[in-house]
Amino acid sequence: MAEHDSELLQRLVVGSKRDGRRRYDKQAKAELVQACLKPGVSVARVALEHGVNANLLRKWITLHLQQQERSPVTPSPPPFVPVVRAGSCGKWTESGLRVRLPNGIEISLSGHDEDALSSLLRLLCTLPCSASTRR
Repeated sequence: MAEHDSELLQRLVVGSKRDGRRRYDKQAKAELVQACLKPGVSVARVALEHGVNANLLRKWITLHLQQQERSPVTPSPPPFVPVVRAGSCGKWTESGLRVRLPNGIEISLSGHDEDALSSLLRLLCTLPCSASTRR
């Protein structure tokens, strides 16, 4: 067991309840969960090495992953999305702009300035197409 693991083992259990169940340090639990999330790591082995029931450790991992899903993550916009005025991506017409985006979204706009359309297209390019969201 590595030096970090033995230090983690010492910090993990902070006490016990009247019914005999142990109380665990939140930071040490989080470190243990992060160690289990690394590729190729055996949850059962980590649990055994740290004196924790494997089912309890699996529960901590599940709770951690559920908490991550609930936390709002703002998708970062792509660094550069070209607005093409001609070709297969889109074309300007007298009535506005008609575009078919790579993710399958088709849009026809008129009466808007180029900056507003460019911002809208950047946003639309980040959305998944309907085919990728089917289950």
